[in-house]
Amino acid sequence: MNRFLSKDFLSGLMFIGFGLVALYFGQKLALGTTVRMGPGYVPRMLALIMMSLGGVICVVALVAGAEPVEKPKWKPITLVTIGIICFALLFERAGLLPALVVLILIASLAGEEFKLKEVLANMVVLAIVCTLVFKVGLGMNITILRGVW
Repeated sequence: MNRFLSKDFLSGLMFIGFGLVALYFGQKLALGTTVRMGPGYVPRMLALIMMSLGGVICVVALVAGAEPVEKPKWKPITLVTIGIICFALLFERAGLLPALVVLILIASLAGEEFKLKEVLANMVVLAIVCTLVFKVGLGMNITILRGVW
């Protein structure tokens, strides 16, 4: 029974579950062939790969045994989720930079240590990298700072 409650086994089940959900929602999409792929080809193949990996992880966990699941740490789970929600809400309204700043600030509060200099450095580096990648490199039509750029 202990092997069924290990982190690895439960992770494998999660992969299988996500794969099954992807198969369910993509069942009405046309599959096509390998040469002429339809809109459902790649999602179905990714779902099958995920389910296969989940099965391998489950089998390895049952054979080798693994460490049991610990009590979840709710502070990091909650703060990272709140950070992602704030990013999603701010991205359209304020732009990429403010959304990134809020996301990094809230998510960094989830850790054991909070060093303001490191958080500010993360904000600056990620803002520059995201701007270069998405706005300059990919040419995406996103707002960096609402009303400015």
